[in-house]
Amino acid sequence: MKKIMVSLLSFLVLAGVTLAAQRSPNTHGFPVTASSAHIPAPPVPAALKQIYSNLGSGNDQYNYNNGWAIIGPNFNNEGVSDTFALAFTPKTDSHITQVHAAILYDFTGDNQVNLSIYADADGVPGTLLTGPVTVYNLPPAATCCGFAVADFPPLAVTGGTQYWLVANTPTSGPGSNFIGTWAANPKVLQQANYTPQYGWLVDNAYDEAAGAVFGTIP
Repeated sequence: MKKIMVSLLSFLVLAGVTLAAQRSPNTHGFPVTASSAHIPAPPVPAALKQIYSNLGSGNDQYNYNNGWAIIGPNFNNEGVSDTFALAFTPKTDSHITQVHAAILYDFTGDNQVNLSIYADADGVPGTLLTGPVTVYNLPPAATCCGFAVADFPPLAVTGGTQYWLVANTPTSGPGSNFIGTWAANPKVLQQANYTPQYGWLVDNAYDEAAGAVFGTIP
């Protein structure tokens, strides 16, 4: 997994991600404090209920200067890529229609990322259930609290069952040169990271990717 510490200076972001991409999996950074640069969080439609969330509150919903790299394979023409996934478990039977992922654009490549929801397969993402949805114009690095917001057709999920929210890029074409950071919210939760070199690797980290899932609850 590519754990990165996001620089407050935008011109250092690319260097930090490049170094992270060259490291072996399970490379961890250091604890950080909550963010201080704020932009408004997107509103949640009134008709939707919270199915899952690990976000903080107010202007500190996630830590923008600590997170996990999302890298398209064409960001430097070397074929290095990094996909990241967050595990979540609905408490009750629900229908997912919207997700908020704290993914920030690191000023390199096309400003877009793909979000999908997968079923669980023995602790890692398995079958694609819905998506990908391409989200454009992500909030910039070193800010809080914008999100990548994706709308899905209603997806029925079962209470007490684990699912995965996956962020990645296309393998070619627009978006395959994207570099971003899935900002962290420090709690312990199983999450997984995929690279072509290592496949899916699971980590019980104290810095889980921050996000929320919304929809309807019967």
